[in-house]
Amino acid sequence: MQLKITDYTDDVLKQVSFTLHRGENLVILGANGVGKTTLAKVLCGLIPSECVEVCGINPSKHFGTKRAKYINYLPPKLEVYDAFLSVEAFLQLSHFNTALSIEGALKQLHVTHLKEQPCHTLSSGEAQLVLIASALLHGADFTLFDEPTANLDPVRMRKLFTLLRTDATLPSKLVITHNLDLAYRLGFDVLYLHQGSVAFHGSSEAFFAQENLDALYENSVRHIDGHVVVTL
Repeated sequence: MQLKITDYTDDVLKQVSFTLHRGENLVILGANGVGKTTLAKVLCGLIPSECVEVCGINPSKHFGTKRAKYINYLPPKLEVYDAFLSVEAFLQLSHFNTALSIEGALKQLHVTHLKEQPCHTLSSGEAQLVLIASALLHGADFTLFDEPTANLDPVRMRKLFTLLRTDATLPSKLVITHNLDLAYRLGFDVLYLHQGSVAFHGSSEAFFAQENLDALYENSVRHIDGHVVVTL
């Protein structure tokens, strides 16, 4: 089972191709406006294309549980059709993974106290964690996280990092982020987009080699004590 995109081109992206097998993880990096979110939506079938195949189907031509079983996209911000919906009711909408309960997903993220709370009362950080819980409950073969650490304080960011690094509930995770230290510490393979094209696709070790960082980030990023930081 695999996720595959072949020679996809539109107004933003140019000849994008790669394959990810079930059980493999990927970090997607690149500057603002380079097409990372567009790529995620194409892969999930939210933007129709003949260039994508996920577990043998074209996700833009299948709907409901057939597509949901294979791929899931988590946007950078929680949006619901009814802001007064409770957290529990919202999570029930994506509860395809019967091996995990809503209570269990919330417990993993240390937010069980939010279960009965209306979604519109959540802080931005709490809403982000509820989104992550929905991904666990969805349990798709491939899950795309679009800026999952947005709005998280350091403690919650660390907990999310641990979950992304160690979680076995989700077979394959694709993480879009600007947080280079998160990307480095995750150790996933890296896809780097530059001007809409794939400028790098390979191992974390090769991508985060200092000479490669110097070339891609104009000498603005350094390794310091086992972390990747921006030199201000």
